[in-house]
Amino acid sequence: MTTAFEELQWRGLVYDATEGLAERLGKEKLTLYNGFDPTATSLHVGNLVPLMSVARLQRLGHTPIILAGGGTGMIGDPGGKSEERNLLTREQIEDNVAAIRGQLTALLDFEVKSNPARLVNNIDWLEPVRMIDFLRDVGKHFTVNYMISKDSVKSRL
Repeated sequence: MTTAFEELQWRGLVYDATEGLAERLGKEKLTLYNGFDPTATSLHVGNLVPLMSVARLQRLGHTPIILAGGGTGMIGDPGGKSEERNLLTREQIEDNVAAIRGQLTALLDFEVKSNPARLVNNIDWLEPVRMIDFLRDVGKHFTVNYMISKDSVKSRL
């Protein structure tokens, strides 16, 4: 019998994996996640490979959590591009998440009793965070030199 990990490898869906993942997938039911930014009303081809892996693992008894980046999507991220992303309103983000949920139901089962897929939106926990609290509690752990040393920051300077 082929294990879940072996099947994903056979399909060319594994490039790298955390040590011990293959063994854990064979012994226990895991919770896994996949995320996307709801910057359009539809998923794109780049979402297909990870979502197919998540769907396959759900059918094998694992529980998927799909993370919509509504909060991060409202902030915008040029993703290495030279121009800024057009900022979307909260209503546009919510409409996009609703449309994408409809697409996700074709791949994932949100109704099954044993391991239903869950769709969560990070705006639900990011929006209540106040800026001063965030900078005080989280920002203190990151120096300017540390951030500038990152390629993703260097390329935008």
